Amino acid sequence: MPRLAAALRGLAVAAAALLTVTVVPSSAAAGAAPPPSDRPKEFVALRDVDPTILQEMRYFTPHDFMGVPVDGYRRPTCLLTRDAARALHRAQRSFLKRGFSLKVYDCYRPQRAVDHFVRWAKDLGDQRMKAEFYPRVDKTKLFDDGYIAAKSGHSRGSTLDVTLVRLPAVPTRPYVPGEPLTPCYGPKAARFPDNSLDMGTGFDCFDTLAHTLDPRVHGRQLTNRLLLKEGLERAGFVNLPEEWWHYTFKPETFPDTYFDFPVR
Repeated sequence: MPRLAAALRGLAVAAAALLTVTVVPSSAAAGAAPPPSDRPKEFVALRDVDPTILQEMRYFTPHDFMGVPVDGYRRPTCLLTRDAARALHRAQRSFLKRGFSLKVYDCYRPQRAVDHFVRWAKDLGDQRMKAEFYPRVDKTKLFDDGYIAAKSGHSRGSTLDVTLVRLPAVPTRPYVPGEPLTPCYGPKAARFPDNSLDMGTGFDCFDTLAHTLDPRVHGRQLTNRLLLKEGLERAGFVNLPEEWWHYTFKPETFPDTYFDFPVR
């Protein structure tokens, strides 16, 4: 009998422990987990504000101008200030009515990621992705030409890299490290596959052809760039003229603060 009583007590303790670990707070059960403690409350996950906006977070992958995942990107997640996310949601609603969806390539970017860019730019021996992302630019000129800098507006949380996709969206195949590379400014059929509209170059193309209103861009490519530009401007975003994909919501929530918490 004593052994039976002890066994029953053991079962009761195990059952209580099981109940303890399986009970979750109501907010977590609803998918509304609180942000990490190092993330300011003004930052939100874009997916929580608008789950219809497509996300192809390039810097979480090796398909970027460095050829490796970037420091600070622990999840393929778009984080933005709440004001910027809500504005992007307004723009998305307008695009959806016309049969398009926004797709983001990058959003908030921690300072440690920018520091990674700087270290890479100084390593002139590492040019594994040159054939795709900067075929016509000498790597020694990346700082002088403004392609790489020690600070980025992305680190303030209201800047993003974005494009448009015609619906229904066709998936983009993953990049395979070591596969043959083609220039980012080539014809769309020759560039790395992307389900976005033809903007004349791929994302992160270090080339003057990526300037939003470059006079060599015309026809359907220019129409697509202006479609994106005008739709985002109506929602309060401002384009960086040197990059057709780069937009900042104004006024910025943090105009003078560069954050370094990781993307997670």
